[in-house]
Amino acid sequence: MPRSRTLPTIVSGVIFSLALVSCSVASPMPIPPAPSARSTVTPAGDGVLRIGTLFPSTGVQSYLGAGQAAGVALAVKEINDAGGVLGKPVEVLARDSGDVTTTTIESSIADLVSAKADVLIGPSSSVLAERVIPTIVVAKLPMISPAATSARLSSAASRGYFFRTVGSAALEGSALAKTIGGGKARVAIVYFDDDMGRAILGTMRAALAASGALIGVQKIDGATKDLAPIVAAVKAVRPDGVVFVSPFSAMDQNTGMITQLTAAGLGGAKLWLTGQNTADYSQALPVGTLTNVTGILEGAQPTAAFAARIAAVAPAVTDLLYAEEAYDATILAALAATVAKDASGSAIAAELREVSARGIQCTTYRECLDALKTSSDINYDGISGATTFDANGDTSPAHFGLYRYDAAGRFTQVADVTAG
Repeated sequence: MPRSRTLPTIVSGVIFSLALVSCSVASPMPIPPAPSARSTVTPAGDGVLRIGTLFPSTGVQSYLGAGQAAGVALAVKEINDAGGVLGKPVEVLARDSGDVTTTTIESSIADLVSAKADVLIGPSSSVLAERVIPTIVVAKLPMISPAATSARLSSAASRGYFFRTVGSAALEGSALAKTIGGGKARVAIVYFDDDMGRAILGTMRAALAASGALIGVQKIDGATKDLAPIVAAVKAVRPDGVVFVSPFSAMDQNTGMITQLTAAGLGGAKLWLTGQNTADYSQALPVGTLTNVTGILEGAQPTAAFAARIAAVAPAVTDLLYAEEAYDATILAALAATVAKDASGSAIAAELREVSARGIQCTTYRECLDALKTSSDINYDGISGATTFDANGDTSPAHFGLYRYDAAGRFTQVADVTAG
C-alpha cells in the first residue's frame, strides 16, 4: 500500500514543524562511558527483555503511532514464537511520546525506567529524539528510532545509545542525485534554508557537481514571499530537471512554487519533490498540476506479504508508515540481547552494531538463532532491507521509495532506491 500523507495531516504538522526549531538539549552530568562490545561481566539485566515503545498516541503526529506499534507487535510475536530471548518471552511496555509542545516523552521515559525497560523503540520525531538523548545516556537505555531522519542526530552526543533504522536526510540527497542526475541530466535545485534543506542540499550538490549535472542552486526561506525571481532564475539555466527541497511547514510556498514552476514549463516529469514535501495535494492544487511529478520518501515500502502479517496481529491498522523500520528495530534489539546473553540496556547497546554488520547473513529472528548455533557473528538484514549501524548509530545503506503523481495530485510508488 502507498505511504499516505494527506494535506490535513501536513497542515497539522506545520505547527509541529515550527515548534521543533525552538527546542534545546541540555547536557546532563555526569555522562557514563560508551558501551563496549562483547562484555564478559556478569549480566546486568534480570533475564527478561522489556521493550519500551515511544510512539505518538496524542499530539499532531499521532497518525504515525499505530503503524510503528504494529511493527513492534509483529516482531515480538515472532520472537516469542521462536522461544523468546534468553529463554523468556519478550515484554512490551507501550507509552506515549506526545509531541514537542509537551513533556509527555520525558514522563514516559521516567515511567519506563521505573518499569525496568531495557531498550526503547521510538520516537517518531527527530527533535524529541534529540531532546531526550541526554536522558537515555544517563539511564544507559538504548533508543532505536524507526522514523527520526534529522541529520543533526548523526552528531548528537549519544555515547553509543542512539540508533535509527531509517536513513538520515543527508542520504536523501545522495539518493536523489543518483536517480535524477546519472551524469546526464542538467539539474537545478531550489532549497529551503533550514537544517533539513541544507542536509539534503549538501550531499545532492556534491554528487551532482562531481558528475557535471549541477547547473544552479536557488535558496528560499520563511521570509521569501515573491517566488517569481527564483523561478525565472531556474528557467534561465534551461534545466532538464528541478529538485524542490522544502518542509511541510512551508505549505503556502510549496503550492506557490509548484504552481509557478509548472507554469514556466518546469513541472511534470521535470519536477522532483523531496521527503519533506511529497504529499497528497489533491485538495490544494488544481487537477493536472502534478501529473508525472516524482517524489521521494524515506524508508522501505511494505510488501503485501508484510502487510498480511501485520493484519494478523493488528487488523485495524491500515497505515504502515515506518512499520517495517519498527519491526527491524525490535528484532535487532532482541538479537543484541541474545548475543550478549544479557538483556540489560548497556549490553544491548554494545551489541547492536555487531548484529547488524558482518557475520552470517540472516533475515528473520528464527534464522538468526539458527546461525548463532555455529557462530556468534551474525548480520541481520531485515524487512526494511540491509541495515548496518555505523559509529553514529545511523543505518547505511538507507532505503527510499520513488513515487509518481497522477492528475489528481496523489502519488504511488514506482521504484526503490538506496544510498550510502
